[in-house]
Amino acid sequence: MRLEGSPEITLKQPKINFCIWPQAVSGEQALAGERMLRMPSCLLKLTRVVLSHKPWALFILIFIFVSFAYIKLYWGIWEDLKSRGHPYGLSAEISCAHYVPSSLNTAAGPSPSTGNVFFVETSEQTTPSYLFSCSVESAARTHPGSRVMVLMKGMAKGNTSLPKHWAFSLLSCFPNVEIRPLDLTELFSGTPLKRWYLWPLRHWEPHFLAVLSDACRIVLMWKFGGIYLDTDFIVLKNLQNLTNALGIQGDDVLNGAFLSFKPKHEFMELCMQDFVQNYNGWIWGRQGPELLTRVFKKWCSLRTIKSMSCKGVSALAPEAVYPIPWQDWKKLFEAVSALELHKLLKNTYAVHIWNKLSHGTKLEIPSQALLAQLYSQFCPATYAKMKQDSEEWARRAV
Repeated sequence: MRLEGSPEITLKQPKINFCIWPQAVSGEQALAGERMLRMPSCLLKLTRVVLSHKPWALFILIFIFVSFAYIKLYWGIWEDLKSRGHPYGLSAEISCAHYVPSSLNTAAGPSPSTGNVFFVETSEQTTPSYLFSCSVESAARTHPGSRVMVLMKGMAKGNTSLPKHWAFSLLSCFPNVEIRPLDLTELFSGTPLKRWYLWPLRHWEPHFLAVLSDACRIVLMWKFGGIYLDTDFIVLKNLQNLTNALGIQGDDVLNGAFLSFKPKHEFMELCMQDFVQNYNGWIWGRQGPELLTRVFKKWCSLRTIKSMSCKGVSALAPEAVYPIPWQDWKKLFEAVSALELHKLLKNTYAVHIWNKLSHGTKLEIPSQALLAQLYSQFCPATYAKMKQDSEEWARRAV
């Protein structure tokens, strides 16, 4: 996949020629830093135009960059309000005492011998959706002996108080959940990704937030180990016995929405090296699924990904954490019987909801839809909040 860049302009015969952003080159042929700092040829051409021709060329260049910035800002702040619920505190119907398991209430706290479960929010958002809340709640319930760490870029560093939102009130009921600011400079320090992150033009890349999330997860796994989960997972079972593992999403591709590794593992170190050596932030998925697939194939000397364990790293079968292929995401909103649900999830530890595809789809609460049943069974406190809001919207509509 190639992206077309900005126009090249000539004064005598005005016409537009689209330039092509270059593919990343092999890490063996150039230094990683040189590769990261290499500007696409079309930017150089535009710069020459601005420096050598009339003011209207500068106007066009400014218009292009302002338009791009506007689009990024628009999509960064646009969210389906219904998916986030009313930003009130919890009602009396959703009390900590009623919905948090007694095993969590009475536990002495997370055991230091068990790894952390990490969630990361790399945007400035501090208004979690129902799915975000369900992801964290389901992980907290299935991992009572682990710290469930929610790292959010939008939280001010040093601010001890959480934003006022129902999801933070709900998740604070769980003694093993910790919500903290995400300090990216500190996270990337001491890793090959430090220089990558500090490049000043990095934020202009079209998939920056997704790539930033890809970067965070491999660094977290290398530095601290434990389990990483995207915020669109619903966790069904404890994941601690899946060590040094990642999941196959299908079509000869590994996905990093779930990762479980011991700290300082060589595989994660190779992922960090590949991240900077073969970097191309203009191609969707190159720094995520494609990177993990590349590294695993080299690690095992494979041409095709299959469910296996190789040199201490396991590629899990799709049913483990991706039982619903992304192509079939609409099945999440179809009604299923309890028996069908049990059969579907028999060998499943967690279900990826593919929020990038499914977030705009209306979910009836209550219903027999597969996703509604997952909410009901594995994040009942979040589900209660969804029911409460659904009833309130129904009353307002009358």
